[in-house]
Amino acid sequence: MLVKKLLFVLSALLISVSVLGSCAWKQSEQEDQIERLDIEVLAANIDMVAQYDLSQNKVFGSAYCVYQDGVTYEKCYGTTALDGQNEVTNASIFRLASMSKPITTVAALILVDRGLLSLSAPISKYIPDFAGIKIKDARGRTTNVINAPTVWNILTHTSGIGSDAKKTDRMTANDKKTLDDSIAFYVRSGLDFEPGSMQMYSGTGSFDVLSKIVEIVSEKTLAEFLKDEIFDPCGMTDTTFVPTAEQRKRMVTMHNRVDGENAEFAIPEGYIFGDYPETHYLGGAGLVSTLSDYAKFALMLLNKGKVGNKTILTEKTFNQLCTAQVDSDIMPGQYRWGLGVRVITDDMYPTLPVGSFGWSGAYGTHFWVDPVNKIFAVFMKNSVVDGGAGNESALSFENAVYDSFED
Repeated sequence: MLVKKLLFVLSALLISVSVLGSCAWKQSEQEDQIERLDIEVLAANIDMVAQYDLSQNKVFGSAYCVYQDGVTYEKCYGTTALDGQNEVTNASIFRLASMSKPITTVAALILVDRGLLSLSAPISKYIPDFAGIKIKDARGRTTNVINAPTVWNILTHTSGIGSDAKKTDRMTANDKKTLDDSIAFYVRSGLDFEPGSMQMYSGTGSFDVLSKIVEIVSEKTLAEFLKDEIFDPCGMTDTTFVPTAEQRKRMVTMHNRVDGENAEFAIPEGYIFGDYPETHYLGGAGLVSTLSDYAKFALMLLNKGKVGNKTILTEKTFNQLCTAQVDSDIMPGQYRWGLGVRVITDDMYPTLPVGSFGWSGAYGTHFWVDPVNKIFAVFMKNSVVDGGAGNESALSFENAVYDSFED
């Protein structure tokens, strides 16, 4: 049954929807009985997909965490590098890539809760260089903007910042040194389309702008703000842009595959994501973390923005994060953007129920929160083979979990 579901997921086509996705918290709270995971079946299913990845030379090692209503299942597989000397544990450190985005999103929404940042405000309110920005194509031809890009546009990938690869490929090493350098590049490059007229994923650019806004409004570096407002309250001791010497010893080596065989993909010292130096606090892709740490972040999201007695996000702001924001006419399919996350909006999605939300990373990381069944799940791998949204390993993990409900 699991194999059939895996094949179905890999072949499923996105379809248009008219249903507005939401967190489904009220529905969850009103259910008399949630679907319960059978831990023994879950363990067997996860073991199957993990061993498949190892046998197909898709990873050196991987880590899995599934939580439901107070019960946690966690298991790690394989090793941290090609030499096979060190086993993966829940303290092994992985590059998050775009799974950094939900964390930076929460940082921005904390400022919204405090009345220091407005989602509807134009970016130029916080970064004046964006005032009067024009749409500019790859050949340098410009068009006037009708609606100035807002903070909301950044969080929903509708801003037109940093989405055109023909333009972003022109970034030089100097453009990537710091947040300020990248901001100057995106201002010079102009917007890729009229804000709000379409959605186009921005891998790093729009979240660089958001990161700079967080720094300006909070009067702290992004690294400082994340530590003070998210990492310390959640107990996330190993999540950072700049790993210590001790943390570097626990980092998973980037996996590659050459001629069908495992190989290491070299990432120069001082770099976390691509060719961006780690001192560039890349809010969209530059964090590292552990299975244990990211599970704490996911638990905070499952608990509607709360950690114990501490409120990270108010319920009103949190609900905005995990409710589909982008209209189906510009984003048809089985999911749409919330704020910094994708939200499942159609019950034809093969695994996750409507209202589930989360995101993935280019190096294979993946997580989601399912408020209907009081589940969160986190998957960690680091590979330049089979990464990003919809990677086979991530979809297999989803199937492993949702094929584990009790009969």
